[in-house]
Amino acid sequence: MTAVAGGLMSVAEVTALIGTGELLALAADRAVLTRLPRGNWIAGSTPYFMAEQGGCQDRERVFVQRFGDLQGHIRRYQPETLPEVLEEAPEHGLSVLILPAGSAILEAFAREAPLYPEMYLKPLVGWVAGIAIDDVGSDTAVVVDGRDGCVAVNEAVVLHLQLPAQLVANVHAINLFEPGDGPEIRFPRTGFEVSDCLVDGQPANFAHYLIEQAGAGSLPLVADYCGAMINVSVQAVEANGVRFYAPVFEGVGYRLARPVQDYPTEFLAAMPPRTGPVVFGCNCILNYLNCGLEGRRTEGLDGPITFGEVGYQLMNQTAVMVTLDGI
Repeated sequence: MTAVAGGLMSVAEVTALIGTGELLALAADRAVLTRLPRGNWIAGSTPYFMAEQGGCQDRERVFVQRFGDLQGHIRRYQPETLPEVLEEAPEHGLSVLILPAGSAILEAFAREAPLYPEMYLKPLVGWVAGIAIDDVGSDTAVVVDGRDGCVAVNEAVVLHLQLPAQLVANVHAINLFEPGDGPEIRFPRTGFEVSDCLVDGQPANFAHYLIEQAGAGSLPLVADYCGAMINVSVQAVEANGVRFYAPVFEGVGYRLARPVQDYPTEFLAAMPPRTGPVVFGCNCILNYLNCGLEGRRTEGLDGPITFGEVGYQLMNQTAVMVTLDGI
């Protein structure tokens, strides 16, 4: 693969790049995405980015992830066809998926992705598109298929990339959160919204529990999902219930995470060793907001700041990256 530079670009720069026919994954404010010409690109809405100057909000420029001379194809999926995503992926490749926040297709993916045919056999990464925090309630997250300019609120766009035989895509999920020392929390049903729970085996209302724990709403729940520590982040604590960015699962024991003291420093220490280029990266909006990343760098990883991350399955408060390494 020929190494190429991405990052934040002006609309004029991106327009020229689209004109070359290169396969691209883009991120920008919704209004910016609708100004781009048609071409070989997929995109999701977000005005937040981790770029050379550090974490920032930018409603004028586009974050560009380039894939050089790699070949591939773009597909758009509906809720009923998304389970086919990896069956349609190359046998030796990488698939980049973007889904819109708050959509039925995202909820279906969050619940069902671990059961998709060929899941974990082919590399699948991506992110959840969102909107500016100030626009919650007045705007909607979207994905865009650059081939025809279709703007969708309940579909997914995927870039299926073919890799040369001598390269392999390695997916890395960087999660700085680990379970704290607090009580185990279990939920009676799987879902994005809960009220009742068991706290160390005792019945409780989860919203009331979080309100009693000062600052706990900014910390994710962490659980061991078959050997991997997976976060479930709190979206809103309401009078009698709690909404999450990803579902909690019945029968799984969760604990509130330990706080992260210095995110950029701990992130650098957690970065995986690599020999090849980073071709994809994203980090979570909750890390950006709660860990004070505005103007600060996460060394070695640039990309959109997202409303959920995909490292095979849906994740929260993580960073996901892909390196292309020689076999």
